[in-house]
Amino acid sequence: MDTVLKSNHPLPKTRVDAITGAVIQGALENIAIEMGHKLMRMSYSSIIRESEDFGAALTDAEGRQLCECKMSTPLQSGPIPGYVRGILTRLKARGEKILPGDVIMHNDPYGGASHGPDVGFCVPVFVGEELIGFSMTTAHHLDIGAHTPGSCGIVDAVDTYAEGLQFKAIKVIEQGKRNMMVWHIMRDNIRISDLVVGDMEAQIAAAQIGAQRFLDLVKKYGHATVKNACEDLMDYSERLMRAAIAAIPDGTYSAQTFIDGYIGDPEPGRRDLPIAVTITIAGDEMKVDLAGTAPQVSDRPINMPFEGTVDCAIWMTVRSILLDSATYGSIPQNSGLTRPITIVAPKGCLANPIFPAPVIARFCPGNAVADTVMKALAPAVPRQVSAGIGNLRVIAFSGAVNDQPWVHMEILEGSYGGRHGMDGMDAVDTLFANTRNNPIEDLESHLPLRVDRYELRENVVAPGEWRGGIGSVREFTYLSDGGFSIEGDGLKYSPWGFDGGTDGSPAALQHESKGKSSVLPSKEPYRKAKAGDRLVTYGPSGGGYGDPYKRKPESVLDNVLDGLISVETARDGYGVVIASGKLDSAATAKLRAR
Repeated sequence: MDTVLKSNHPLPKTRVDAITGAVIQGALENIAIEMGHKLMRMSYSSIIRESEDFGAALTDAEGRQLCECKMSTPLQSGPIPGYVRGILTRLKARGEKILPGDVIMHNDPYGGASHGPDVGFCVPVFVGEELIGFSMTTAHHLDIGAHTPGSCGIVDAVDTYAEGLQFKAIKVIEQGKRNMMVWHIMRDNIRISDLVVGDMEAQIAAAQIGAQRFLDLVKKYGHATVKNACEDLMDYSERLMRAAIAAIPDGTYSAQTFIDGYIGDPEPGRRDLPIAVTITIAGDEMKVDLAGTAPQVSDRPINMPFEGTVDCAIWMTVRSILLDSATYGSIPQNSGLTRPITIVAPKGCLANPIFPAPVIARFCPGNAVADTVMKALAPAVPRQVSAGIGNLRVIAFSGAVNDQPWVHMEILEGSYGGRHGMDGMDAVDTLFANTRNNPIEDLESHLPLRVDRYELRENVVAPGEWRGGIGSVREFTYLSDGGFSIEGDGLKYSPWGFDGGTDGSPAALQHESKGKSSVLPSKEPYRKAKAGDRLVTYGPSGGGYGDPYKRKPESVLDNVLDGLISVETARDGYGVVIASGKLDSAATAKLRAR
């Protein structure tokens, strides 16, 4: 049976005046932003403090999102309504009530959470005895007690139980009193527990701040006014999305891409896996169907939670394409945006796995879902999409110094494809990731690692009227013995070019030890490393957009002078002749005409 996500209702007239609504919208957004800043400043780990791999949002009592922290990653803030719904469902099943002073921890990937390491802390907001909403933070934690160090690169887990500790709506603070047994369990079962628990404490504090700010807002304007304003804001966001969908010609739009899976695995069901998307536009409604996507891999963790990963990948992509901030400016980010969109996925496929299929490495497949949605919509809204993106890779570095374990998570950037009027962005996290790169200075000051090289790759640009983005080269050297594991994709399949643009270049990974170099796959279980070993990572380059022969020759010359492409690539890929560092306009015109 397919699983369907759909939410819709008729839009009533506005309930509060426009000025009051706008003021409350601004207040809600600032609460979420403050939560995010406080969480960053209080966090111990660089994945939250520097990379901003966290989420912060407010919801109403039903779990509908009212606002989110805009500087957080969509893969953290977007799932928060699902976290809240999962918490409510689990507590109801156990017969437990939510009470003032509670703080609830949740990371169940089959209960709304994105995956196990993304732990959410939920603070209920009460006015008297009435529950009016929730303040919640999520964040990626460096270790969650899985079978190897770190919380990424767990690519050989056979079920969800092998992926680490599971917390399903657990009250870590109950009516203001800490449940010390839970905290003891965490400290005794998580590597680098001081760091992880410190980050969790920061999450709780940030969520409590958000709850107090929300309560202050309600006290200032009255609960009825704030509630009505929130309903109006969700209706407004829904109208914007419906109008954008209605502007697309009715019809069906389909696309398919492939993920590496486990390259070289003898079982064909684990490699070269299709992601299929069919989008149906009917008036102001959109249906996204993932039928044709590969069956789940029941004993490998590249399956994706339907609620928490797949839905967020689709919503984020549709919103960014149809309601581009460059055109629409700041719009209310709330659950109204998702009402016109129905998502369907066959039960038992990669995009809708059956418990206890493992899901911890869902990051790159989820990004591929977003990329496939982009590809499906490209013929319908060609000026609003980018060509294929270069997917990401994550390395979990680990080791011990003076008998003290350390773990570091490095998200290695991808790149965007070109888009109408703009070249693809170079060396950035793509689509639903949106995290920042980790500064070398921070890494080297805390860990026994050295970064010997960090630069853009040369001569891998995908030609197009607007070229594809360029991947990076990052080289790490171990200063003491340790290990690593890799969770990634895009080492086999190139990012797709669009409208005559050239396909991009896949990524690559190498392990150099004792003078010998070995090529690594996109997914590597834990492997030991010695002091002096090096990991060299080559990022992918996004696809080109449009006919390369329409690119301005002067832009091609600039790329050559900047060292991004060679003279030969300029000639063969763009039909541009460059001699002695100068553009030969006559020879270029002749070559392009031919």
